[in-house]
Amino acid sequence: MYLSDPYTIPYKGIYAVADQKNELVEIMEHSSCLGGSAWALYHYSKSPLVIKTRAVGDMMRYLIRAGKSTLNLQSSIAAAGIESVLINGKEIEITYSGLGGGGVGATTCRAYANGVLRCRLSESGGGKQASGTIVVPRRERVLVGIDNTDSKEVGATWTLAHNIASAVDSIEHKYISHTLVQLYPVPDKTQNCVATVLEFACVEGATEGLLEEIKKGLEKYSVSNETGMVALSDFDAASLVEYSRLCRSRMITKELTIKTAKENGVEICIDGKGIIGALAALPWFSQHSESVVI
Repeated sequence: MYLSDPYTIPYKGIYAVADQKNELVEIMEHSSCLGGSAWALYHYSKSPLVIKTRAVGDMMRYLIRAGKSTLNLQSSIAAAGIESVLINGKEIEITYSGLGGGGVGATTCRAYANGVLRCRLSESGGGKQASGTIVVPRRERVLVGIDNTDSKEVGATWTLAHNIASAVDSIEHKYISHTLVQLYPVPDKTQNCVATVLEFACVEGATEGLLEEIKKGLEKYSVSNETGMVALSDFDAASLVEYSRLCRSRMITKELTIKTAKENGVEICIDGKGIIGALAALPWFSQHSESVVI
């Protein structure tokens, strides 16, 4: 057995999206070791800047208030945390601190993750208190809603959506999550009446190319003439919650969908009848358990 670095487990990737005012940041850490990341999630949740934490599969997600804080690290109780999250133009600087093994996670494990531009690290391990600063690109969240790509003979929207998202995944527009959203079972449904929302974290200037690639994939592989694709570049889709509630509780018109999309800055990329469900899917990104309940 040979271990090139026995005390480092690099994260698969670290990505950060900011809101338009640069007041909120969501840090998304793609774990290589779920046990270690779950430990960090618990301890980091106690940091003053952290508003909310959650695990979505092997992705640890931290909703942060941008700024600086002072950590009161305590062994076993609050052994690691996020000291600061600073937005500097096209970059976001994140500083972590930790004790012992938490310090290893705060330094080398995060510094070598995919998506990190550069870093500053202290010594870590053993009984030391350590800190590490990483710089990542400032990204925006891009949500893509898709519905009605299949027929009664072949296909499933959720599988095509995932396969296209995986094919277009890149460091510039990172594929973050895929969520199935149960809709009201209208009479002309294929079978289960489920739409899909894809979540991407895009660097500046990458959104247009991403949407064009997804659109081309749908136009090539969809077997329906009523495919719908919509897209929203925003920190969340809270303004669409009421529309989604209606769509998940009764039949609604395509005219209402188009009106709602225009009022909320949503781009209609493919305008088949599937846009009704595609728009309703957007607020449910990364909420996998809630979205499948009608």
